[in-house]
Amino acid sequence: MPCPALPDGFDFTDPDLLQHHVPLPEFAALRQAEPVRWIPQTGNVAGFRDEGYWAVTRHADVKYVSTHPEIYSSYLNTAIIRFNEHIERASIDAQRFILLNMDPPEHTRVRQIVQRGFTPRAIRGLEERLRARATAIVARAREQGGGSFDFVTSVASELPLQAIAELIGVPQDDRAKIFDWSNKMIAYDDPEYAVTAEVGQQSAAEILAYAMDMAAERKKCPAQDIVSTLVAAENEGNLNSDEFGFFVLMLAVAGNETTRNATTHGMHAFLTHPEQWELYKRERPATAAEEIVRWATPVVAFQRTATQDTELGGKLIRKGDRVGIFYASANRDPEVFDRPDDFDVTRDPNPHLGFGGGGPHFCLGKSLAVLEINLIFNALADAMPDLRLVEDPRRLRSAWINGVKELRVDAG
Repeated sequence: MPCPALPDGFDFTDPDLLQHHVPLPEFAALRQAEPVRWIPQTGNVAGFRDEGYWAVTRHADVKYVSTHPEIYSSYLNTAIIRFNEHIERASIDAQRFILLNMDPPEHTRVRQIVQRGFTPRAIRGLEERLRARATAIVARAREQGGGSFDFVTSVASELPLQAIAELIGVPQDDRAKIFDWSNKMIAYDDPEYAVTAEVGQQSAAEILAYAMDMAAERKKCPAQDIVSTLVAAENEGNLNSDEFGFFVLMLAVAGNETTRNATTHGMHAFLTHPEQWELYKRERPATAAEEIVRWATPVVAFQRTATQDTELGGKLIRKGDRVGIFYASANRDPEVFDRPDDFDVTRDPNPHLGFGGGGPHFCLGKSLAVLEINLIFNALADAMPDLRLVEDPRRLRSAWINGVKELRVDAG
């Protein structure tokens, strides 16, 4: 089969591309004809001072890369597929302290500690409090009145922040700080936010300092919360203050940005597929949250770096090559999903890769994210059954996040 033609200079990580749409037609063409394809980059646009990356688009290949960390490393160049051309290599290397960018065995050690906060019992312990918070968030949005409102700021952003605050003991009054810092960390590609790389780095430093202070306080005066569990008795296999800081830094993005965008895309999908919204309101299928995540795929792609010469999809991957694993493509793979371009909240089974492709980096907070999505849409269906779309979403300019900055809706 001939290789599919892409326009000269086409790059799946071009932030101008994702600001307008996820390139699903191009993904489909590559899956069929050239599922592993070299994407050249010039001028150090991604910050790695190399010639480009391999785009991996099939579900099976994304899973393979994800489950073989000995061949495909998160540590060497981090999991972020594109920074900006001005980033210093030292700033990239500093991100290796984040769990997302570790390889086994260090990743295994840290994950075994932090997953104590995400046990089924821990998540069940949050459910009733988060249910009450979801109800209150939707009620407050409903009471705003005066016509349309922004679903992102009024609804979608609130529960993930409050869940993180509940989980690690951040006072609710501080959640706006975490929201602001996390936005600035990932918005360096979007000129509307006028955020420089320096501002993003400063925001990361603010989160680190905040979390490290919290860890130090809990060591001196333990409480009945997850922070105390994770940092107390460091010599007994817990996190030191620096490690806890980087854990919170990861949560600020992985536990906040992703769930917020999944919720926003989910609401947009319901409002543009009204038969699915009617079905959801009537039946409240337990499968809905997984389909929302598949459909949204908030993280379009991460990357790995080859630790050795290897073969994938009939292509020779050289040691040191960067390999982009495109979850947004894998989640529309017709070899895995029946009618992959249909939004179907009753889809079952649903082996999507919206929480990662398996392996050591499978999403630690999947259960919490599914709970949050279920709670907020149940609350919306109860309190705003006649919600309607006012304007098309305004998308984030980003190299790897399928983000929405604004979604104006009306409660009806």
